Amino acid sequence: MTAAIANFINAVVLIAVSAWAYFGSDTPSLTALIPAVFGAALLICTPGVRAENKVIAHVAVLLVLVVFVALFMPLGSAFGRGDGAAVVRALLMMATCLLAMVFFIKSFRDARKAREAAGG
Repeated sequence: MTAAIANFINAVVLIAVSAWAYFGSDTPSLTALIPAVFGAALLICTPGVRAENKVIAHVAVLLVLVVFVALFMPLGSAFGRGDGAAVVRALLMMATCLLAMVFFIKSFRDARKAREAAGG
């Protein structure tokens, strides 16, 4: 899997799960859509990541890191409420964020190795 594919999957999961949280709630809150906004931004970054644009890839990985860290708060709240569905949603989004981060880091390392091999 490439970083671009992992980024695309992560973006789609963030949007879909965020929509599930919002539209599946009896009392929807706009804060449930925050991951969807990040997902949309990541979708916009996908062509740049696919083209191996270093700046766009770093912006995308920063967005993924922000979402991953931010999801700890709703995860803790979901555990506290005993809301199993919310726990699953938060863990699913965190898992795809972690997956995307792994593939971004792998692509950064591969690019560095390729630069070093070409330069010397």
